Parts: sequence; structure tokens; C-alpha cells
Amino acid sequence: MSSLVRHLTFDCHDAYNQGLFWAAVLEGTLSDDDHPGDPEALVTAPGAALLFVTVEDAKTVKNRVHLDLQPQDRTREEEVERILALGATLVADHRTADGRGWATLADPEGNEFCVERSAAERGPAAG
Repeated sequence: MSSLVRHLTFDCHDAYNQGLFWAAVLEGTLSDDDHPGDPEALVTAPGAALLFVTVEDAKTVKNRVHLDLQPQDRTREEEVERILALGATLVADHRTADGRGWATLADPEGNEFCVERSAAERGPAAG
């Protein structure tokens, strides 16, 4: 059997606060073992597990890998507004007048991620 991805790991300055933010974004849970000041925080959500690990190094360049989020029960616009209210910032707006495109956001520590259209917005033939 091949290897499986157990979780995606992110270096950060504050693992617990990053975990809280991403648990809210993904409507997942932060491990019961995680507390403020812990060097690691694990978020589990349907389809994903994210591990945040505290490091001293600062983020200096654009992410080489990022998450693309697809809302399941709301529109892209509703999801962008919800995540901005959780503390994200808008980095770049690639949404177009015809409804296509995506919004690039950054989490509280500057890690970029994108919010795409929902499956319903893409239509019945889209994947």
C-alpha cells in the first residue's frame, strides 16, 4: 500500500491561535489536548487534518503550497465574508463579473489560501 497524507503541517508563530482560526474556518475541531502556549495544535475537519507547529522563523515569501477552499452550504461571496469576519485579510481578488474566479485570502499569520465557487455555483456539470 502507498503512503497516505495524515495531515498538512504548517509552521507558525502561535500554533494554538492558528488552530483556533482554522478550526473556525473549516468548522472543525481543535484537539482537546491543545491549549494556549502549546507548541502544536491539531485541527480535524471533514476531509482534512491540519497540524500547526510553532517555529521561531518568520514567513518571508509567498506560500509554495496553499489550500483552495470550496464552500459546501453557502456561496463563495458568503464564505469570503464569513472568513474575513474570522480574522482573514483579502490579498487579491480574482473574482470576475461573470461569476468565475476566486478570492485569495491570508490567515492571521499571512499564509495565503483561496476561496473558490461552490459546487452549486459551478453548475450541475462541473466538478
